[in-house]
Amino acid sequence: MSLSIRNQIPGTVTSVTAGEAMATVKVRLAGGQCITAAITADAVKELGFTEGSAVNALVKSTEVALSTGPVEGISIRNQLPGTVTDVATGGAMGSVKVSVEGGELTAAITKDAVEALGLAAGSSVVALIKSTEISLASA
Repeated sequence: MSLSIRNQIPGTVTSVTAGEAMATVKVRLAGGQCITAAITADAVKELGFTEGSAVNALVKSTEVALSTGPVEGISIRNQLPGTVTDVATGGAMGSVKVSVEGGELTAAITKDAVEALGLAAGSSVVALIKSTEISLASA
């Protein structure tokens, strides 16, 4: 299957906490960082996710926010430090590529945000991703 989601980072499930409808799945990414994905309990069962399962974490570029440092006092727990490798801007939007341990992420953010944050190749950033915006695929 081919997908339009460019952000795909391999990892391994470290734990699954299932509720009646939803589950949280903790994943250690290839670079060693840990993230949490919130997916349906049915998906966990159907895909057979258990501790040790190989997965790919998938995130649409429009669901990746960037900050110039770690953020406290926010409900977003997935914060991946990285370095900007490329910035492309148009009239309204920008595409920012970020190298993180074990892979690369692309964030689609406004041109105004790119300028306000002073983002350029070499900038240190933190990619912020809500757990509900991370999908998991069997690897």
